[in-house]
Amino acid sequence: MLRTVLVSALAAALLGAPAAQAAPSAPGDLVDYKPVIATAPAKAWKLTYRSTSATGQPNTVSGILLVPPTPWTKGARPLISYAVGTHGLGDRCAPSNRLMNGSENEVLLMSQALSRGWAVVVTDYEGLGTPGTHTYAVGQSEGRAVLDAARAAARVPEAELSKTGPVGVFGYSQGGQAAAFAGELQPSYAPDVNLVGVAEGGVPADLNAVLKFNDGGPAFGLVLGAAVGYSTAYPELPFDDVLNAKGERAVAKVKEACTVELGAAAPFARLNDFTTVPNVSAGPRWQARLGENLAGRAKPGAPVYLYHASLDELIPLSVGKGLRDRYRALGADVTWQEFPLLEHIGGVTTGGPVAMTWLGTKF
Repeated sequence: MLRTVLVSALAAALLGAPAAQAAPSAPGDLVDYKPVIATAPAKAWKLTYRSTSATGQPNTVSGILLVPPTPWTKGARPLISYAVGTHGLGDRCAPSNRLMNGSENEVLLMSQALSRGWAVVVTDYEGLGTPGTHTYAVGQSEGRAVLDAARAAARVPEAELSKTGPVGVFGYSQGGQAAAFAGELQPSYAPDVNLVGVAEGGVPADLNAVLKFNDGGPAFGLVLGAAVGYSTAYPELPFDDVLNAKGERAVAKVKEACTVELGAAAPFARLNDFTTVPNVSAGPRWQARLGENLAGRAKPGAPVYLYHASLDELIPLSVGKGLRDRYRALGADVTWQEFPLLEHIGGVTTGGPVAMTWLGTKF
């Protein structure tokens, strides 16, 4: 009998036993993670994880997880899924890279969360820090990356985070857009994420209005960056094939730019300056995709703190108020706060700490 068992085992080894079928990866599954040193008061891991594109295709996104070194003794440690504002389109601009090299400008707000004992996970968004072009300003992609970052964080064993622990989302500007879409997508896309609050400020909720406001303005480079982001996320959109020579040069520059270079890429220019077809974003295919990325079309799955600077020179106050009104029409639990006499950056330096404190009331 023993000889029969040994012969059977040897035959299986020589002939090859049937391979086990690998389980298909799901959004939020870890592809890889490793400990790193970050310029933040926390233990840190660089992550790559599975997520979903704006068109529903599986993709891989990178990010970074920060966990305070002090034990958490009050149940499951809260987690902030932090969505950064505009960092640019070049891979060197990714917040995970900047947190490791000491150049991350939002680290003070992240540190406010860490000082409260909360863990913080920061997504790099699709195509920022991973192969491909960053889908800048595409809320459908950003929101999924934010939610899946929370899922991935709970899958890092050494972090000791609970998959059912409370999750708050924080973001401003581009991050505010990402946070808004995370809140709106959570009920259908990530009901397993225990989302308890979404703090979003300076939200470019209506990109048609934001484009019109900035076309010909000093920070027009942001509009060009968004056009690149949309044509990347939605390849059917006419853009690359209607660029003129000036547009091709500008787009090549924008794809490698970080925040300052992006904003200053084409001051006071207009989108028509770069294309052979006038008003390209007014076409039906563009309008359909921009409509899909209008924030406030679905009721968020958690209470929202929404704030805006009254003198915002990049995203007009009317855009924030429009989002507020759409939320209220949907019956959302939304707290609105306007910060008077402040411009765009002033909105986050003043409103960000208030928003972080508000999230603390939800944990």
